[in-house]
Amino acid sequence: MRKKSILYKPIIAVTGSSGKTTTKEMIAAVLKKRWKIFKSPQNRNAVSATKRHAKLLRSAHRAVVLEYGMQYYGNIKRHCHYIRPNIGVITHIGRAHIGNFGGRIQGVAKAKSELIRYMKSTGTLWLNADDQHSKLLRTKGFKGRIVRIGIRNKAVYRASQIHNAKRGMTFRVKLDGKEHRFYIPILGRHNIYNALFAIGIAHRLGFTPKQIQNGLKTYEKPKRRLYVYNLRRGIRIIDDSYSANPDAVKAALDVLSATGKNKKIAVLGSMSELGAYAVKGHKEIGSYAARKNITHIYAIGKHASQIIAGAKQAGFPAQNLHSFVSRAQLHKALARVIQPGTTILVKGSNQMRMNKTVAYLKQIYFKSR
Repeated sequence: MRKKSILYKPIIAVTGSSGKTTTKEMIAAVLKKRWKIFKSPQNRNAVSATKRHAKLLRSAHRAVVLEYGMQYYGNIKRHCHYIRPNIGVITHIGRAHIGNFGGRIQGVAKAKSELIRYMKSTGTLWLNADDQHSKLLRTKGFKGRIVRIGIRNKAVYRASQIHNAKRGMTFRVKLDGKEHRFYIPILGRHNIYNALFAIGIAHRLGFTPKQIQNGLKTYEKPKRRLYVYNLRRGIRIIDDSYSANPDAVKAALDVLSATGKNKKIAVLGSMSELGAYAVKGHKEIGSYAARKNITHIYAIGKHASQIIAGAKQAGFPAQNLHSFVSRAQLHKALARVIQPGTTILVKGSNQMRMNKTVAYLKQIYFKSR
C-alpha cells in the first residue's frame, strides 16, 4: 500500500516509551472540540493497526491523531510507510522493551528516531526538554521545526505552579505572553508532560486557551491507567495494572506517595521485556520505592525477590516487605493488612494480570461510587 501523506491537514503521530496513549487521547480531546478528526482507537498502536487506519482516513477528517508503538528496529519506519505524519511527538525515551535492544537505552533512542527520519522532513517534532535520554535522539539533519515542552528546563511550553487536585492536577502555562490555568482529570506529575504536548500542538494549530482548557477537562482517562477507585471505609485503589516498565512504575509510585493518606501499599508485579536489564531494573524499583512515602511493599512474579532486595538494601523496614509466588497468597496477605483509609497502588506488566488483584480488592471492599 502506498503511504498517505495528506499535506493540508495535521497528521499527528505519538510515540515514546510511555505516555503514548494518554498524550494521543489528550490531543484528540482538544482537537475534536472544533474539528472532525480521526483518532486511532484505544491503544491500538501496532503496525498492522496503522495499515488498517490508513484505509479509514477521509477528506472530512480535519486532523489525524495516531499512536505508533515500537518493539523492534524498523517498526516506526513501517508505521510511517502507511501514514506519514507531519507532526511527530516523542514523549520520552525510557526502558520499555529495552531487552529487545541489548539492554541499551541508546538502542531504544535509535529505534524511536525512525519517526524523525521518516516523518515529513519539513514538519514539526515535539520533544520533552526534561528527559535526559531524549538527547540521544537523532535530530541532526532534521529540516523541520523542533519544539520542546517541559517543567524544569527551558522549553517553549512550560508548566509551573503544579498542584494535586481532588481527582487530577492543576498547573499554569504561558500562552502568547499570558499565564493560563489548566486542569487534567488524571493524577501524576508525569501526565502534565502529556498535557503539555496537547496544549502546545493545539495552540500552534490556532486553538484558543479556553478551547484547550475545555478539551483537556473532557479527557477520559482509560481504566487500568492510574484509575482511582474509592471504596468503602475510605479505602482507595490506584489501578495502574495495564503495563509496566521502570519509568512508568516510578511515576506510579510518585502518585501513591503524593496522594495517598495513612497506610500506603505498593503492590508490584514483575516487569517484562527488560532482558539483561531485568535484575537491575527490578532492584532499582525496590530502591526507588524505599525512598518514597510508602509504608508497605508487596511484590509478585518472577522478579519479586529483586524488588524486595532493592528495597531492603535501601533501608526499607524488612517487616513491611513481602514477596509472593501465588496470587491467592498475595490476596490473603493484603486482606490482613488493609485498614480504613488505606491507599493501594496496583502496578505490573499486562502479562502479570494485576487487574485480578484490583478485581479482588473491589469485591472485598465494594465500590461506593
